[in-house]
Amino acid sequence: MSQGVLPFKYEEEIKEGGLTALGGLPMYLDLAHVVGLRGSINRHVMVRQGGQGWTDAQMILTLVLLNLAGGDCVEDLRIMEVDEGFCRVLERVETHGMRRRERRDLERRWRKERRRAVPSPSSVFRYLSWFHDEEEEKHREPHRVYIPRRNVHLEGLGMVNRDLLSFVQSRSAQTVATLDIDATLVETNKEEALYSYKGFKAYQPVSVYWAEQDLLVHSEFRDGNVPAAYEKLRVFREGLDHLPEGVEKVYLRADTAGYQHDLLKYCAEGENKRFGLIEFAIGVDVTEEFKKAVVELGEVDWYPLGRQVDGEWVDTGQQWAEVCFVPNWAGYSKKGPDYRYLVIREPLAQLEFPGMESQLPFPTMECGQKRRYKLFGVVTNRTIAGDELIWWHRKRCGKSEEAHSVMKEDLAGGKLPSGDFGENAAWWAIMLLAFNLNSAMKRLVLAGSWVSKRLKAIRFALINLAGRVIERSRQLIVRVACAHPSNEILLRARMRILALAHGPPG
Repeated sequence: MSQGVLPFKYEEEIKEGGLTALGGLPMYLDLAHVVGLRGSINRHVMVRQGGQGWTDAQMILTLVLLNLAGGDCVEDLRIMEVDEGFCRVLERVETHGMRRRERRDLERRWRKERRRAVPSPSSVFRYLSWFHDEEEEKHREPHRVYIPRRNVHLEGLGMVNRDLLSFVQSRSAQTVATLDIDATLVETNKEEALYSYKGFKAYQPVSVYWAEQDLLVHSEFRDGNVPAAYEKLRVFREGLDHLPEGVEKVYLRADTAGYQHDLLKYCAEGENKRFGLIEFAIGVDVTEEFKKAVVELGEVDWYPLGRQVDGEWVDTGQQWAEVCFVPNWAGYSKKGPDYRYLVIREPLAQLEFPGMESQLPFPTMECGQKRRYKLFGVVTNRTIAGDELIWWHRKRCGKSEEAHSVMKEDLAGGKLPSGDFGENAAWWAIMLLAFNLNSAMKRLVLAGSWVSKRLKAIRFALINLAGRVIERSRQLIVRVACAHPSNEILLRARMRILALAHGPPG
């Protein structure tokens, strides 16, 4: 009997023996072991100290692997559970390196014979509930901004991420950290979620991204009604605390949500004991006072904003100028830091209609030969040329915003599991670990052209490989298709991971 229109059929595999659709995923288990992720999780998270059932490492590593495999909800664990070949690898490697006593202790956590390689969805939901603090929820007030304090378990996930950052730094040291701080909206239909400034229900985490290492240093999960600018300095300082040893110089880039007086002064006055003065470029609110300063500019004060493309200078149609603008908060003290204000203008391409200005998503004003321009402002304490500074600031819109896209689309950050704030915060933090583990894989192991690839490309080429897991001489072997182009890449990757266990890669 025909199953469909075209001449092919689906049938169940009769032969038993370890089929897998995740032939490349054990490579991430290999790297996680070298990083020491399992030990870090058990030290810091402390939900399942002693007792019975799944350990912290088993729970969290399973969810990290679920993210990497492409799962985006807890129920997707059911698909991972029936992948016999991968589960066989997972069961074998989780006791690797353990002493006999540790293995026996792990076996005693189960009253009956253990039948599963990964936790069930119900057990994961029960586990995530430990990250939610109902007492913190009692402090909420209607129509008021509130960020629940992280409990010890959520703080532990942050410490695990810090250990991961330290490992990457130890194998690929960077003395400079350019930090991009930005918020992103995670739209949701959860009844408990709050409305964002865009009019839909969402959560709005704020993340600190390290450009040189392609790592997320810190991310604070927040409700959708919390403004992106709220307590930006505190989040930035927490991000600085997460930077590993070896970092000597810090730069900061942010959009207009970072235009906070306390944040600017903290950086410009060198209040951080470890890093001192922090150079920055931050978007400026184009206020009426700022516009008045722009009006005072002459046409000779404007410079074309061009860029090099394939060795040739290309005019973007934009112009920039330095503005003599001293806001009241900055004061006129001779001993205070210097703040440079730059403005960028771009001619409006579309025709104007009465009342249109108030509907545009960007500030505009009339200047020069009575043309109307889009206006953008930047404040900085750097002394480099204005056009160079503008392009440096705009790099923030490249990789850090791509990181948000990866977090929400390639990983499971865009689909939150619960209506409880703490459970969602834990889900987000675990996704963060998956992001950074994959970044470490790209930079330290795969290298070359793989560094710039999105996770979905790596998933297609290396993770979601069909294969069969067999056992020979007490050793597991993952067999993938003959002459598959990824076979050689997997072998090289494992050799580099082995080298990482002994020090920086050669």
